[in-house]
Amino acid sequence: MKIRLLLVDDHQVVRSGLRMLLGGETDVEIVGEAGTAKEALEAVPALKPNIVLMDIGLPDMSGIEATSEIKRLYPEVAVVALTIHEDEEYFFKMLEAGANGYVPKRAAPEELLTAIRAAAIGEVYLYPSLAKLLVKDFLAQDRASGEAAGLDGLTDREQEVLKYLADGANNDEIAEVLVISPKTVARHRENIMRKLNLHSRADLVRYAIRKGIIKP
Repeated sequence: MKIRLLLVDDHQVVRSGLRMLLGGETDVEIVGEAGTAKEALEAVPALKPNIVLMDIGLPDMSGIEATSEIKRLYPEVAVVALTIHEDEEYFFKMLEAGANGYVPKRAAPEELLTAIRAAAIGEVYLYPSLAKLLVKDFLAQDRASGEAAGLDGLTDREQEVLKYLADGANNDEIAEVLVISPKTVARHRENIMRKLNLHSRADLVRYAIRKGIIKP
C-alpha cells in the first residue's frame, strides 16, 4: 500500500524539488500540493493523504496551527514537519500540535524518507540533533521533579497502552493489538494522562523516553 503524501510549502520551487526527490520512490504517491494552510485544510478531506509534509512558515497561518487543526479534524492523518527552523520553540510547539516527525530542510534525503515511512506506520521520528533537545528537556524535568524510577502507579495494562501511545498508535490500532475495545483504550488513556499529569502527546513521549519505555 502506497503512502499518500500531501506537500505543504509556500515556495513552488521547494514543492517541485520534493516531487523530484520523492517521485521515484515506489512506496510514495504525491497526491497534491498546497501553498497555504487554508489550501492544506481543504486538500486533506478532498485528497485523503495519510501523511502531510508540513512547512512551518506559511503565509496565512503557521504550520503549527495548521497541524493542530488537521489533527483535530483528521486525527488519522500524520504530519511530518519539514522546516528551516531548528530551535526549541518551534520544535516543541510542533510536537504539542501533534506532529509525528520533525526534519530540518538541511537534512539528507534519506532522513526525510525515514521520517515519512516512520509516520506512515504510526511511529514518531525526530531528527537526531533535535531529539537531543527532547532528551535534554526531559532530563531537566526529571531532575527538577525528582521522580521515582517506577511508573507512578500505572497498572500493567496502562503501561502497555502508554507504550503504544508514545509510539504514535491511535486508539483503534491499540485496541486491535491488545484485543480490547477502542472505548477501553480511551479510558486507559484518560487514566494515564490524569495519573501522570500529562497534557499532550509531547508530554507523553518525553515521559516514555525518560522511563525507558521507548527510545529517542
